[in-house]
Amino acid sequence: MSRIAHRFQELAQEGRTALIPYVVAGDPGQSFTVPLMHRLVESGADILELGVPFSDPMAEGPVIQLAHERALASGTTLAAVLEMVREFRATDSETPVLLMGYANPVMHMGYTEFADAAAAAGLDGLLTVDIPPEEVDGINAELQRVHMDNIFLVAPTTPDERIGRIAARASGFIYYVSLKGVTGAGHLDTAQVSSRVAAIRQHSALPVAVGFGIKDAASARAVAETADGVVVGSALVHAMADVIEKGGDPAAAIEAAAGLLGDIRTGIDSAA
Repeated sequence: MSRIAHRFQELAQEGRTALIPYVVAGDPGQSFTVPLMHRLVESGADILELGVPFSDPMAEGPVIQLAHERALASGTTLAAVLEMVREFRATDSETPVLLMGYANPVMHMGYTEFADAAAAAGLDGLLTVDIPPEEVDGINAELQRVHMDNIFLVAPTTPDERIGRIAARASGFIYYVSLKGVTGAGHLDTAQVSSRVAAIRQHSALPVAVGFGIKDAASARAVAETADGVVVGSALVHAMADVIEKGGDPAAAIEAAAGLLGDIRTGIDSAA
């Protein structure tokens, strides 16, 4: 059983919903990321999601696009991100970590090389935004070889038949994108989220985590009524960037993210 599956199993037994913060590795500098990861765990994170910087992050809104630009300017590569995971693992062997990114860096490294390096670093899962289920067999074989999960996105517009194809290839959990459009956009329709999560569960027994549009304790609590996991990204990235833009140092930015995540954790835990 993977660390991700084990964590969801533990949370289900406790009647709790997973909190999954997303941050961009290397934003605003490479030395910033590992201390941030540890602080997010202290503030209630159950699973960590690291964005791999990419020059054309098409699924991202302006907040996270700028974070990708800052991370690339700091020289952050896929290999550097894996080294961050390795450093994190030196003192945290329990918290699951997954990478979210785009196919190009993984393909450039090579599926076999990536899987070996990721497993050696202590990574638990991969979510590639732009590899459809019809083209995933190659990377899936390598991830399965090293016992890593492959996480897939399901959108509000995904037909039921396609959900079934996605579910057949997914492991760890399924990530439901609660909004049409890019990260950080729009407002949640909790009734629609509930309906779509129920539809996904018709095709898979995997946990379902919901992301995009979750910005505070109230929106997180609403999603936690339905989902097995809550993903928050743009709000955290914005909170950190705001501190830096106002002249604050990385330590203050980390504390801003930790404070927001702690509030969101409280909101999730207050859900019935």
